[in-house]
Amino acid sequence: MSKISGRNNLTAILSIVTIGATLSFGMTGAIAADEVTEDQILRALAPPAKKPLTRGLSVGPQQAEPVISAEEGRFVQKIRGRPSRSLSASEREEIATLAKDKPNIDLEITFDYNSAEISAKSLASVQALGKALSSADLKGSTFIVAGHTDAAGSDGYNQDLSERRADSIKRYLTEKYGIAGADLVTVGYGESKLKDPSQPLAEANRRVQVVNMANKTTASKQ
Repeated sequence: MSKISGRNNLTAILSIVTIGATLSFGMTGAIAADEVTEDQILRALAPPAKKPLTRGLSVGPQQAEPVISAEEGRFVQKIRGRPSRSLSASEREEIATLAKDKPNIDLEITFDYNSAEISAKSLASVQALGKALSSADLKGSTFIVAGHTDAAGSDGYNQDLSERRADSIKRYLTEKYGIAGADLVTVGYGESKLKDPSQPLAEANRRVQVVNMANKTTASKQ
């Protein structure tokens, strides 16, 4: 189990961090848990604007650049509605590869010690996420909810913990905000993808990442 060094409380803390150019909050560094807003999440997860249609001199009309390729679309459909524990190691890696170029945000979510129950202090962050994902701008997209831990504890324990915590967030979003379960693909990475590999026990490694895999025009429903 991930433990917070130098603290006596029984809360394991995940760190809010900005993701490069994906987040344009007009500031640098981490954002405190109580400062994250629905608007910030919306801007981070918004799909890239499509290029306007133009007519070339000799090649005819140019199509808007797709948000997701046909191959990616087939993979997204394959994993939609799957429980996190059913994903193979290769499928988890493929998700991670595709997610690198998609709109994403890391959120600070705190859980009770040795538990996947969302702590009361993190409800505001999860509620902001729920409002954002159920908004007209994002509703119907397929989202990855990925859980990460630090390097404390065994590989197997951390893998299981990351999956349970991602599932806990999915359950809250579906129950409280009516988001379709198939639109939320949960995956756990345990300690395999540390945010700060130079400090394997750092809080920045204990996080939940949300990735917008496809907009609502490309994600069919099941």
